[in-house]
Amino acid sequence: MIRQAVKNDASRIAEILIFTKRMNYRRIFQNDLVSFGEMQVYPLAKDYIDNPDKLKGIWVYDDGIVKGMVHIQENRIEELYVDSFFENQGIGTELMEFAIERMGCNSLWVLEKNTKAIHFYKKHGFLFTGERRLQEGTTEILLEMGR
Repeated sequence: MIRQAVKNDASRIAEILIFTKRMNYRRIFQNDLVSFGEMQVYPLAKDYIDNPDKLKGIWVYDDGIVKGMVHIQENRIEELYVDSFFENQGIGTELMEFAIERMGCNSLWVLEKNTKAIHFYKKHGFLFTGERRLQEGTTEILLEMGR
């Protein structure tokens, strides 16, 4: 079931975000100081707990265990992550379909080098718009995709 995130989900959301970003982005950014220094589960979870308004746009896939999440702002997917232990079980597809069908999402930004995510988004009807920008504080390129 996909439901709105609540404060009790904070540690699980933080865990999914930190570990999945490390797994997917370390090879792209090659910055261990960020991956293992700045990016930590506890401070992120505490931020969600101390500032529960930050959870308003976050929806979780929960079948007794929170296994994935999608962060939505207006009609844009900001983040979509599935815990690596639960990949290839259709959870990402369910989150994507929820974002598109129930929340009206039709745009997102993706790292140019994140080919796995690009393939997933294309499979769900997203195409490149031609818009590009730098990922803040890096030399990596973000590409906009839309439906």
